[in-house]
Amino acid sequence: MKYEQIKVLEEEKFRRLTGVKRSTFEKMIKILNEADKCKQGKGGRKPKLGLEDRLLMALEYIPK
Repeated sequence: MKYEQIKVLEEEKFRRLTGVKRSTFEKMIKILNEADKCKQGKGGRKPKLGLEDRLLMALEYIPK
């Protein structure tokens, strides 16, 4: 499932799917954005998935 599909869900359904509150998810994205900026300066190929989708995939993979 993509982030674009779940960002419109109500808070409780979002939390059930991801395992975290929407506010926590947004804080995680901010932290990952800062880390990603440092990493981008080193070169390499651009990821096919956006940062939100990569985090969502990781959260869905972690057993609850």
